[in-house]
Amino acid sequence: MPGYEAINSKMLQVPIGPGQEVYSKRGAMLAYTGNVAFAPTATAGQGIGGALGRAMAGEHSAMMHVTGHGSVMFGHAGLEVQVIDLSGGDSLFVEADRLLVHDTSLQVGTMFMGEQGGMRGVVRGAVTGQGLFTSQLSGQGSVAVLSDGGVIELPINPQRPVHVDPQAYVAHRGQLQNKLTTAVGLRDLIGRGSGEAFQLELSGTGVVYVQASERKI
Repeated sequence: MPGYEAINSKMLQVPIGPGQEVYSKRGAMLAYTGNVAFAPTATAGQGIGGALGRAMAGEHSAMMHVTGHGSVMFGHAGLEVQVIDLSGGDSLFVEADRLLVHDTSLQVGTMFMGEQGGMRGVVRGAVTGQGLFTSQLSGQGSVAVLSDGGVIELPINPQRPVHVDPQAYVAHRGQLQNKLTTAVGLRDLIGRGSGEAFQLELSGTGVVYVQASERKI
């Protein structure tokens, strides 16, 4: 069965059939053909423990379980859609509210920000408003994420860490460590700085997805 197909930069068409069910953001269905059913799901593949933890932290995004046989068009709030294919070799880390749709074949977990950035990871969540948890998707399948203005994929290797504006960060994949860094100099102290006092440093081996704006969705 064919995979996810971009109708344009903001709309995605996803085939639904035996062995190809998906979870989608609630309210993101734009149109569909065929015999397709939508049912609310509390876990979206996470398991009860992970879903409850995120819900208690106020960082849960309502999802739908999409089944049947047909084709569904998805989009949300006019935001740009990026499809990321996972081959099973690494995991994708992304905020739950940026998930538009993903295959049910993927394993979904919840990662505490401190696991990849220590205390700085916790501080990052507080400073940027991204919260203390992020979603981890692994296995083989497709994921569609939302961004404001589209994304660019920046490769990262041990010799080439990447610094990202925390508000422009969308997701990352691979074996990466992230930490919040500061660049406070004399200009910042006297109010004439660049306005980029906080930066997210990602190092290791992988890819980071950066959106073309500093707006949190």
